[in-house]
Amino acid sequence: MPTARELKDTLFEAMNAHDLDRVLACYCPDAVYVTPVGVAEGHEQIAWQFEHLFTAFPDLHIAAWYKVESADPAVTEYTLVGTHTGPFLLPDGSTAEGTGRRVVLRGACACATENGRIITDRDYYDQLELYSQLGYHLEPGPAA
Repeated sequence: MPTARELKDTLFEAMNAHDLDRVLACYCPDAVYVTPVGVAEGHEQIAWQFEHLFTAFPDLHIAAWYKVESADPAVTEYTLVGTHTGPFLLPDGSTAEGTGRRVVLRGACACATENGRIITDRDYYDQLELYSQLGYHLEPGPAA
């Protein structure tokens, strides 16, 4: 049975290949994937998250540069790079069409496993860093 570390490494390989079937094979059917964008529960929602990412950044590549070699959970720091050429959902529910901008995003994740599959995967990155690289800027909201 693969360790949490082996599963996370396999997940990164599947992401780099943009192989959704291999991505989902890393997760148990009722897994929970938590990101700054929100929570995805189960294969259908997790698949949507990755399909969206692969469409928005068709050359997406993720490289782990620090790995904690513990039994469980597996903790990884990474750099994600890609070019925004496809539609990308924004926090307000609108869609940003491809900007052609290259992003370099640092992040960290932790995944816990059970019976050789990921049961929870928590991914943390700076959304402001991502949106700034895509050319978006914060605007003050209405006064409280």
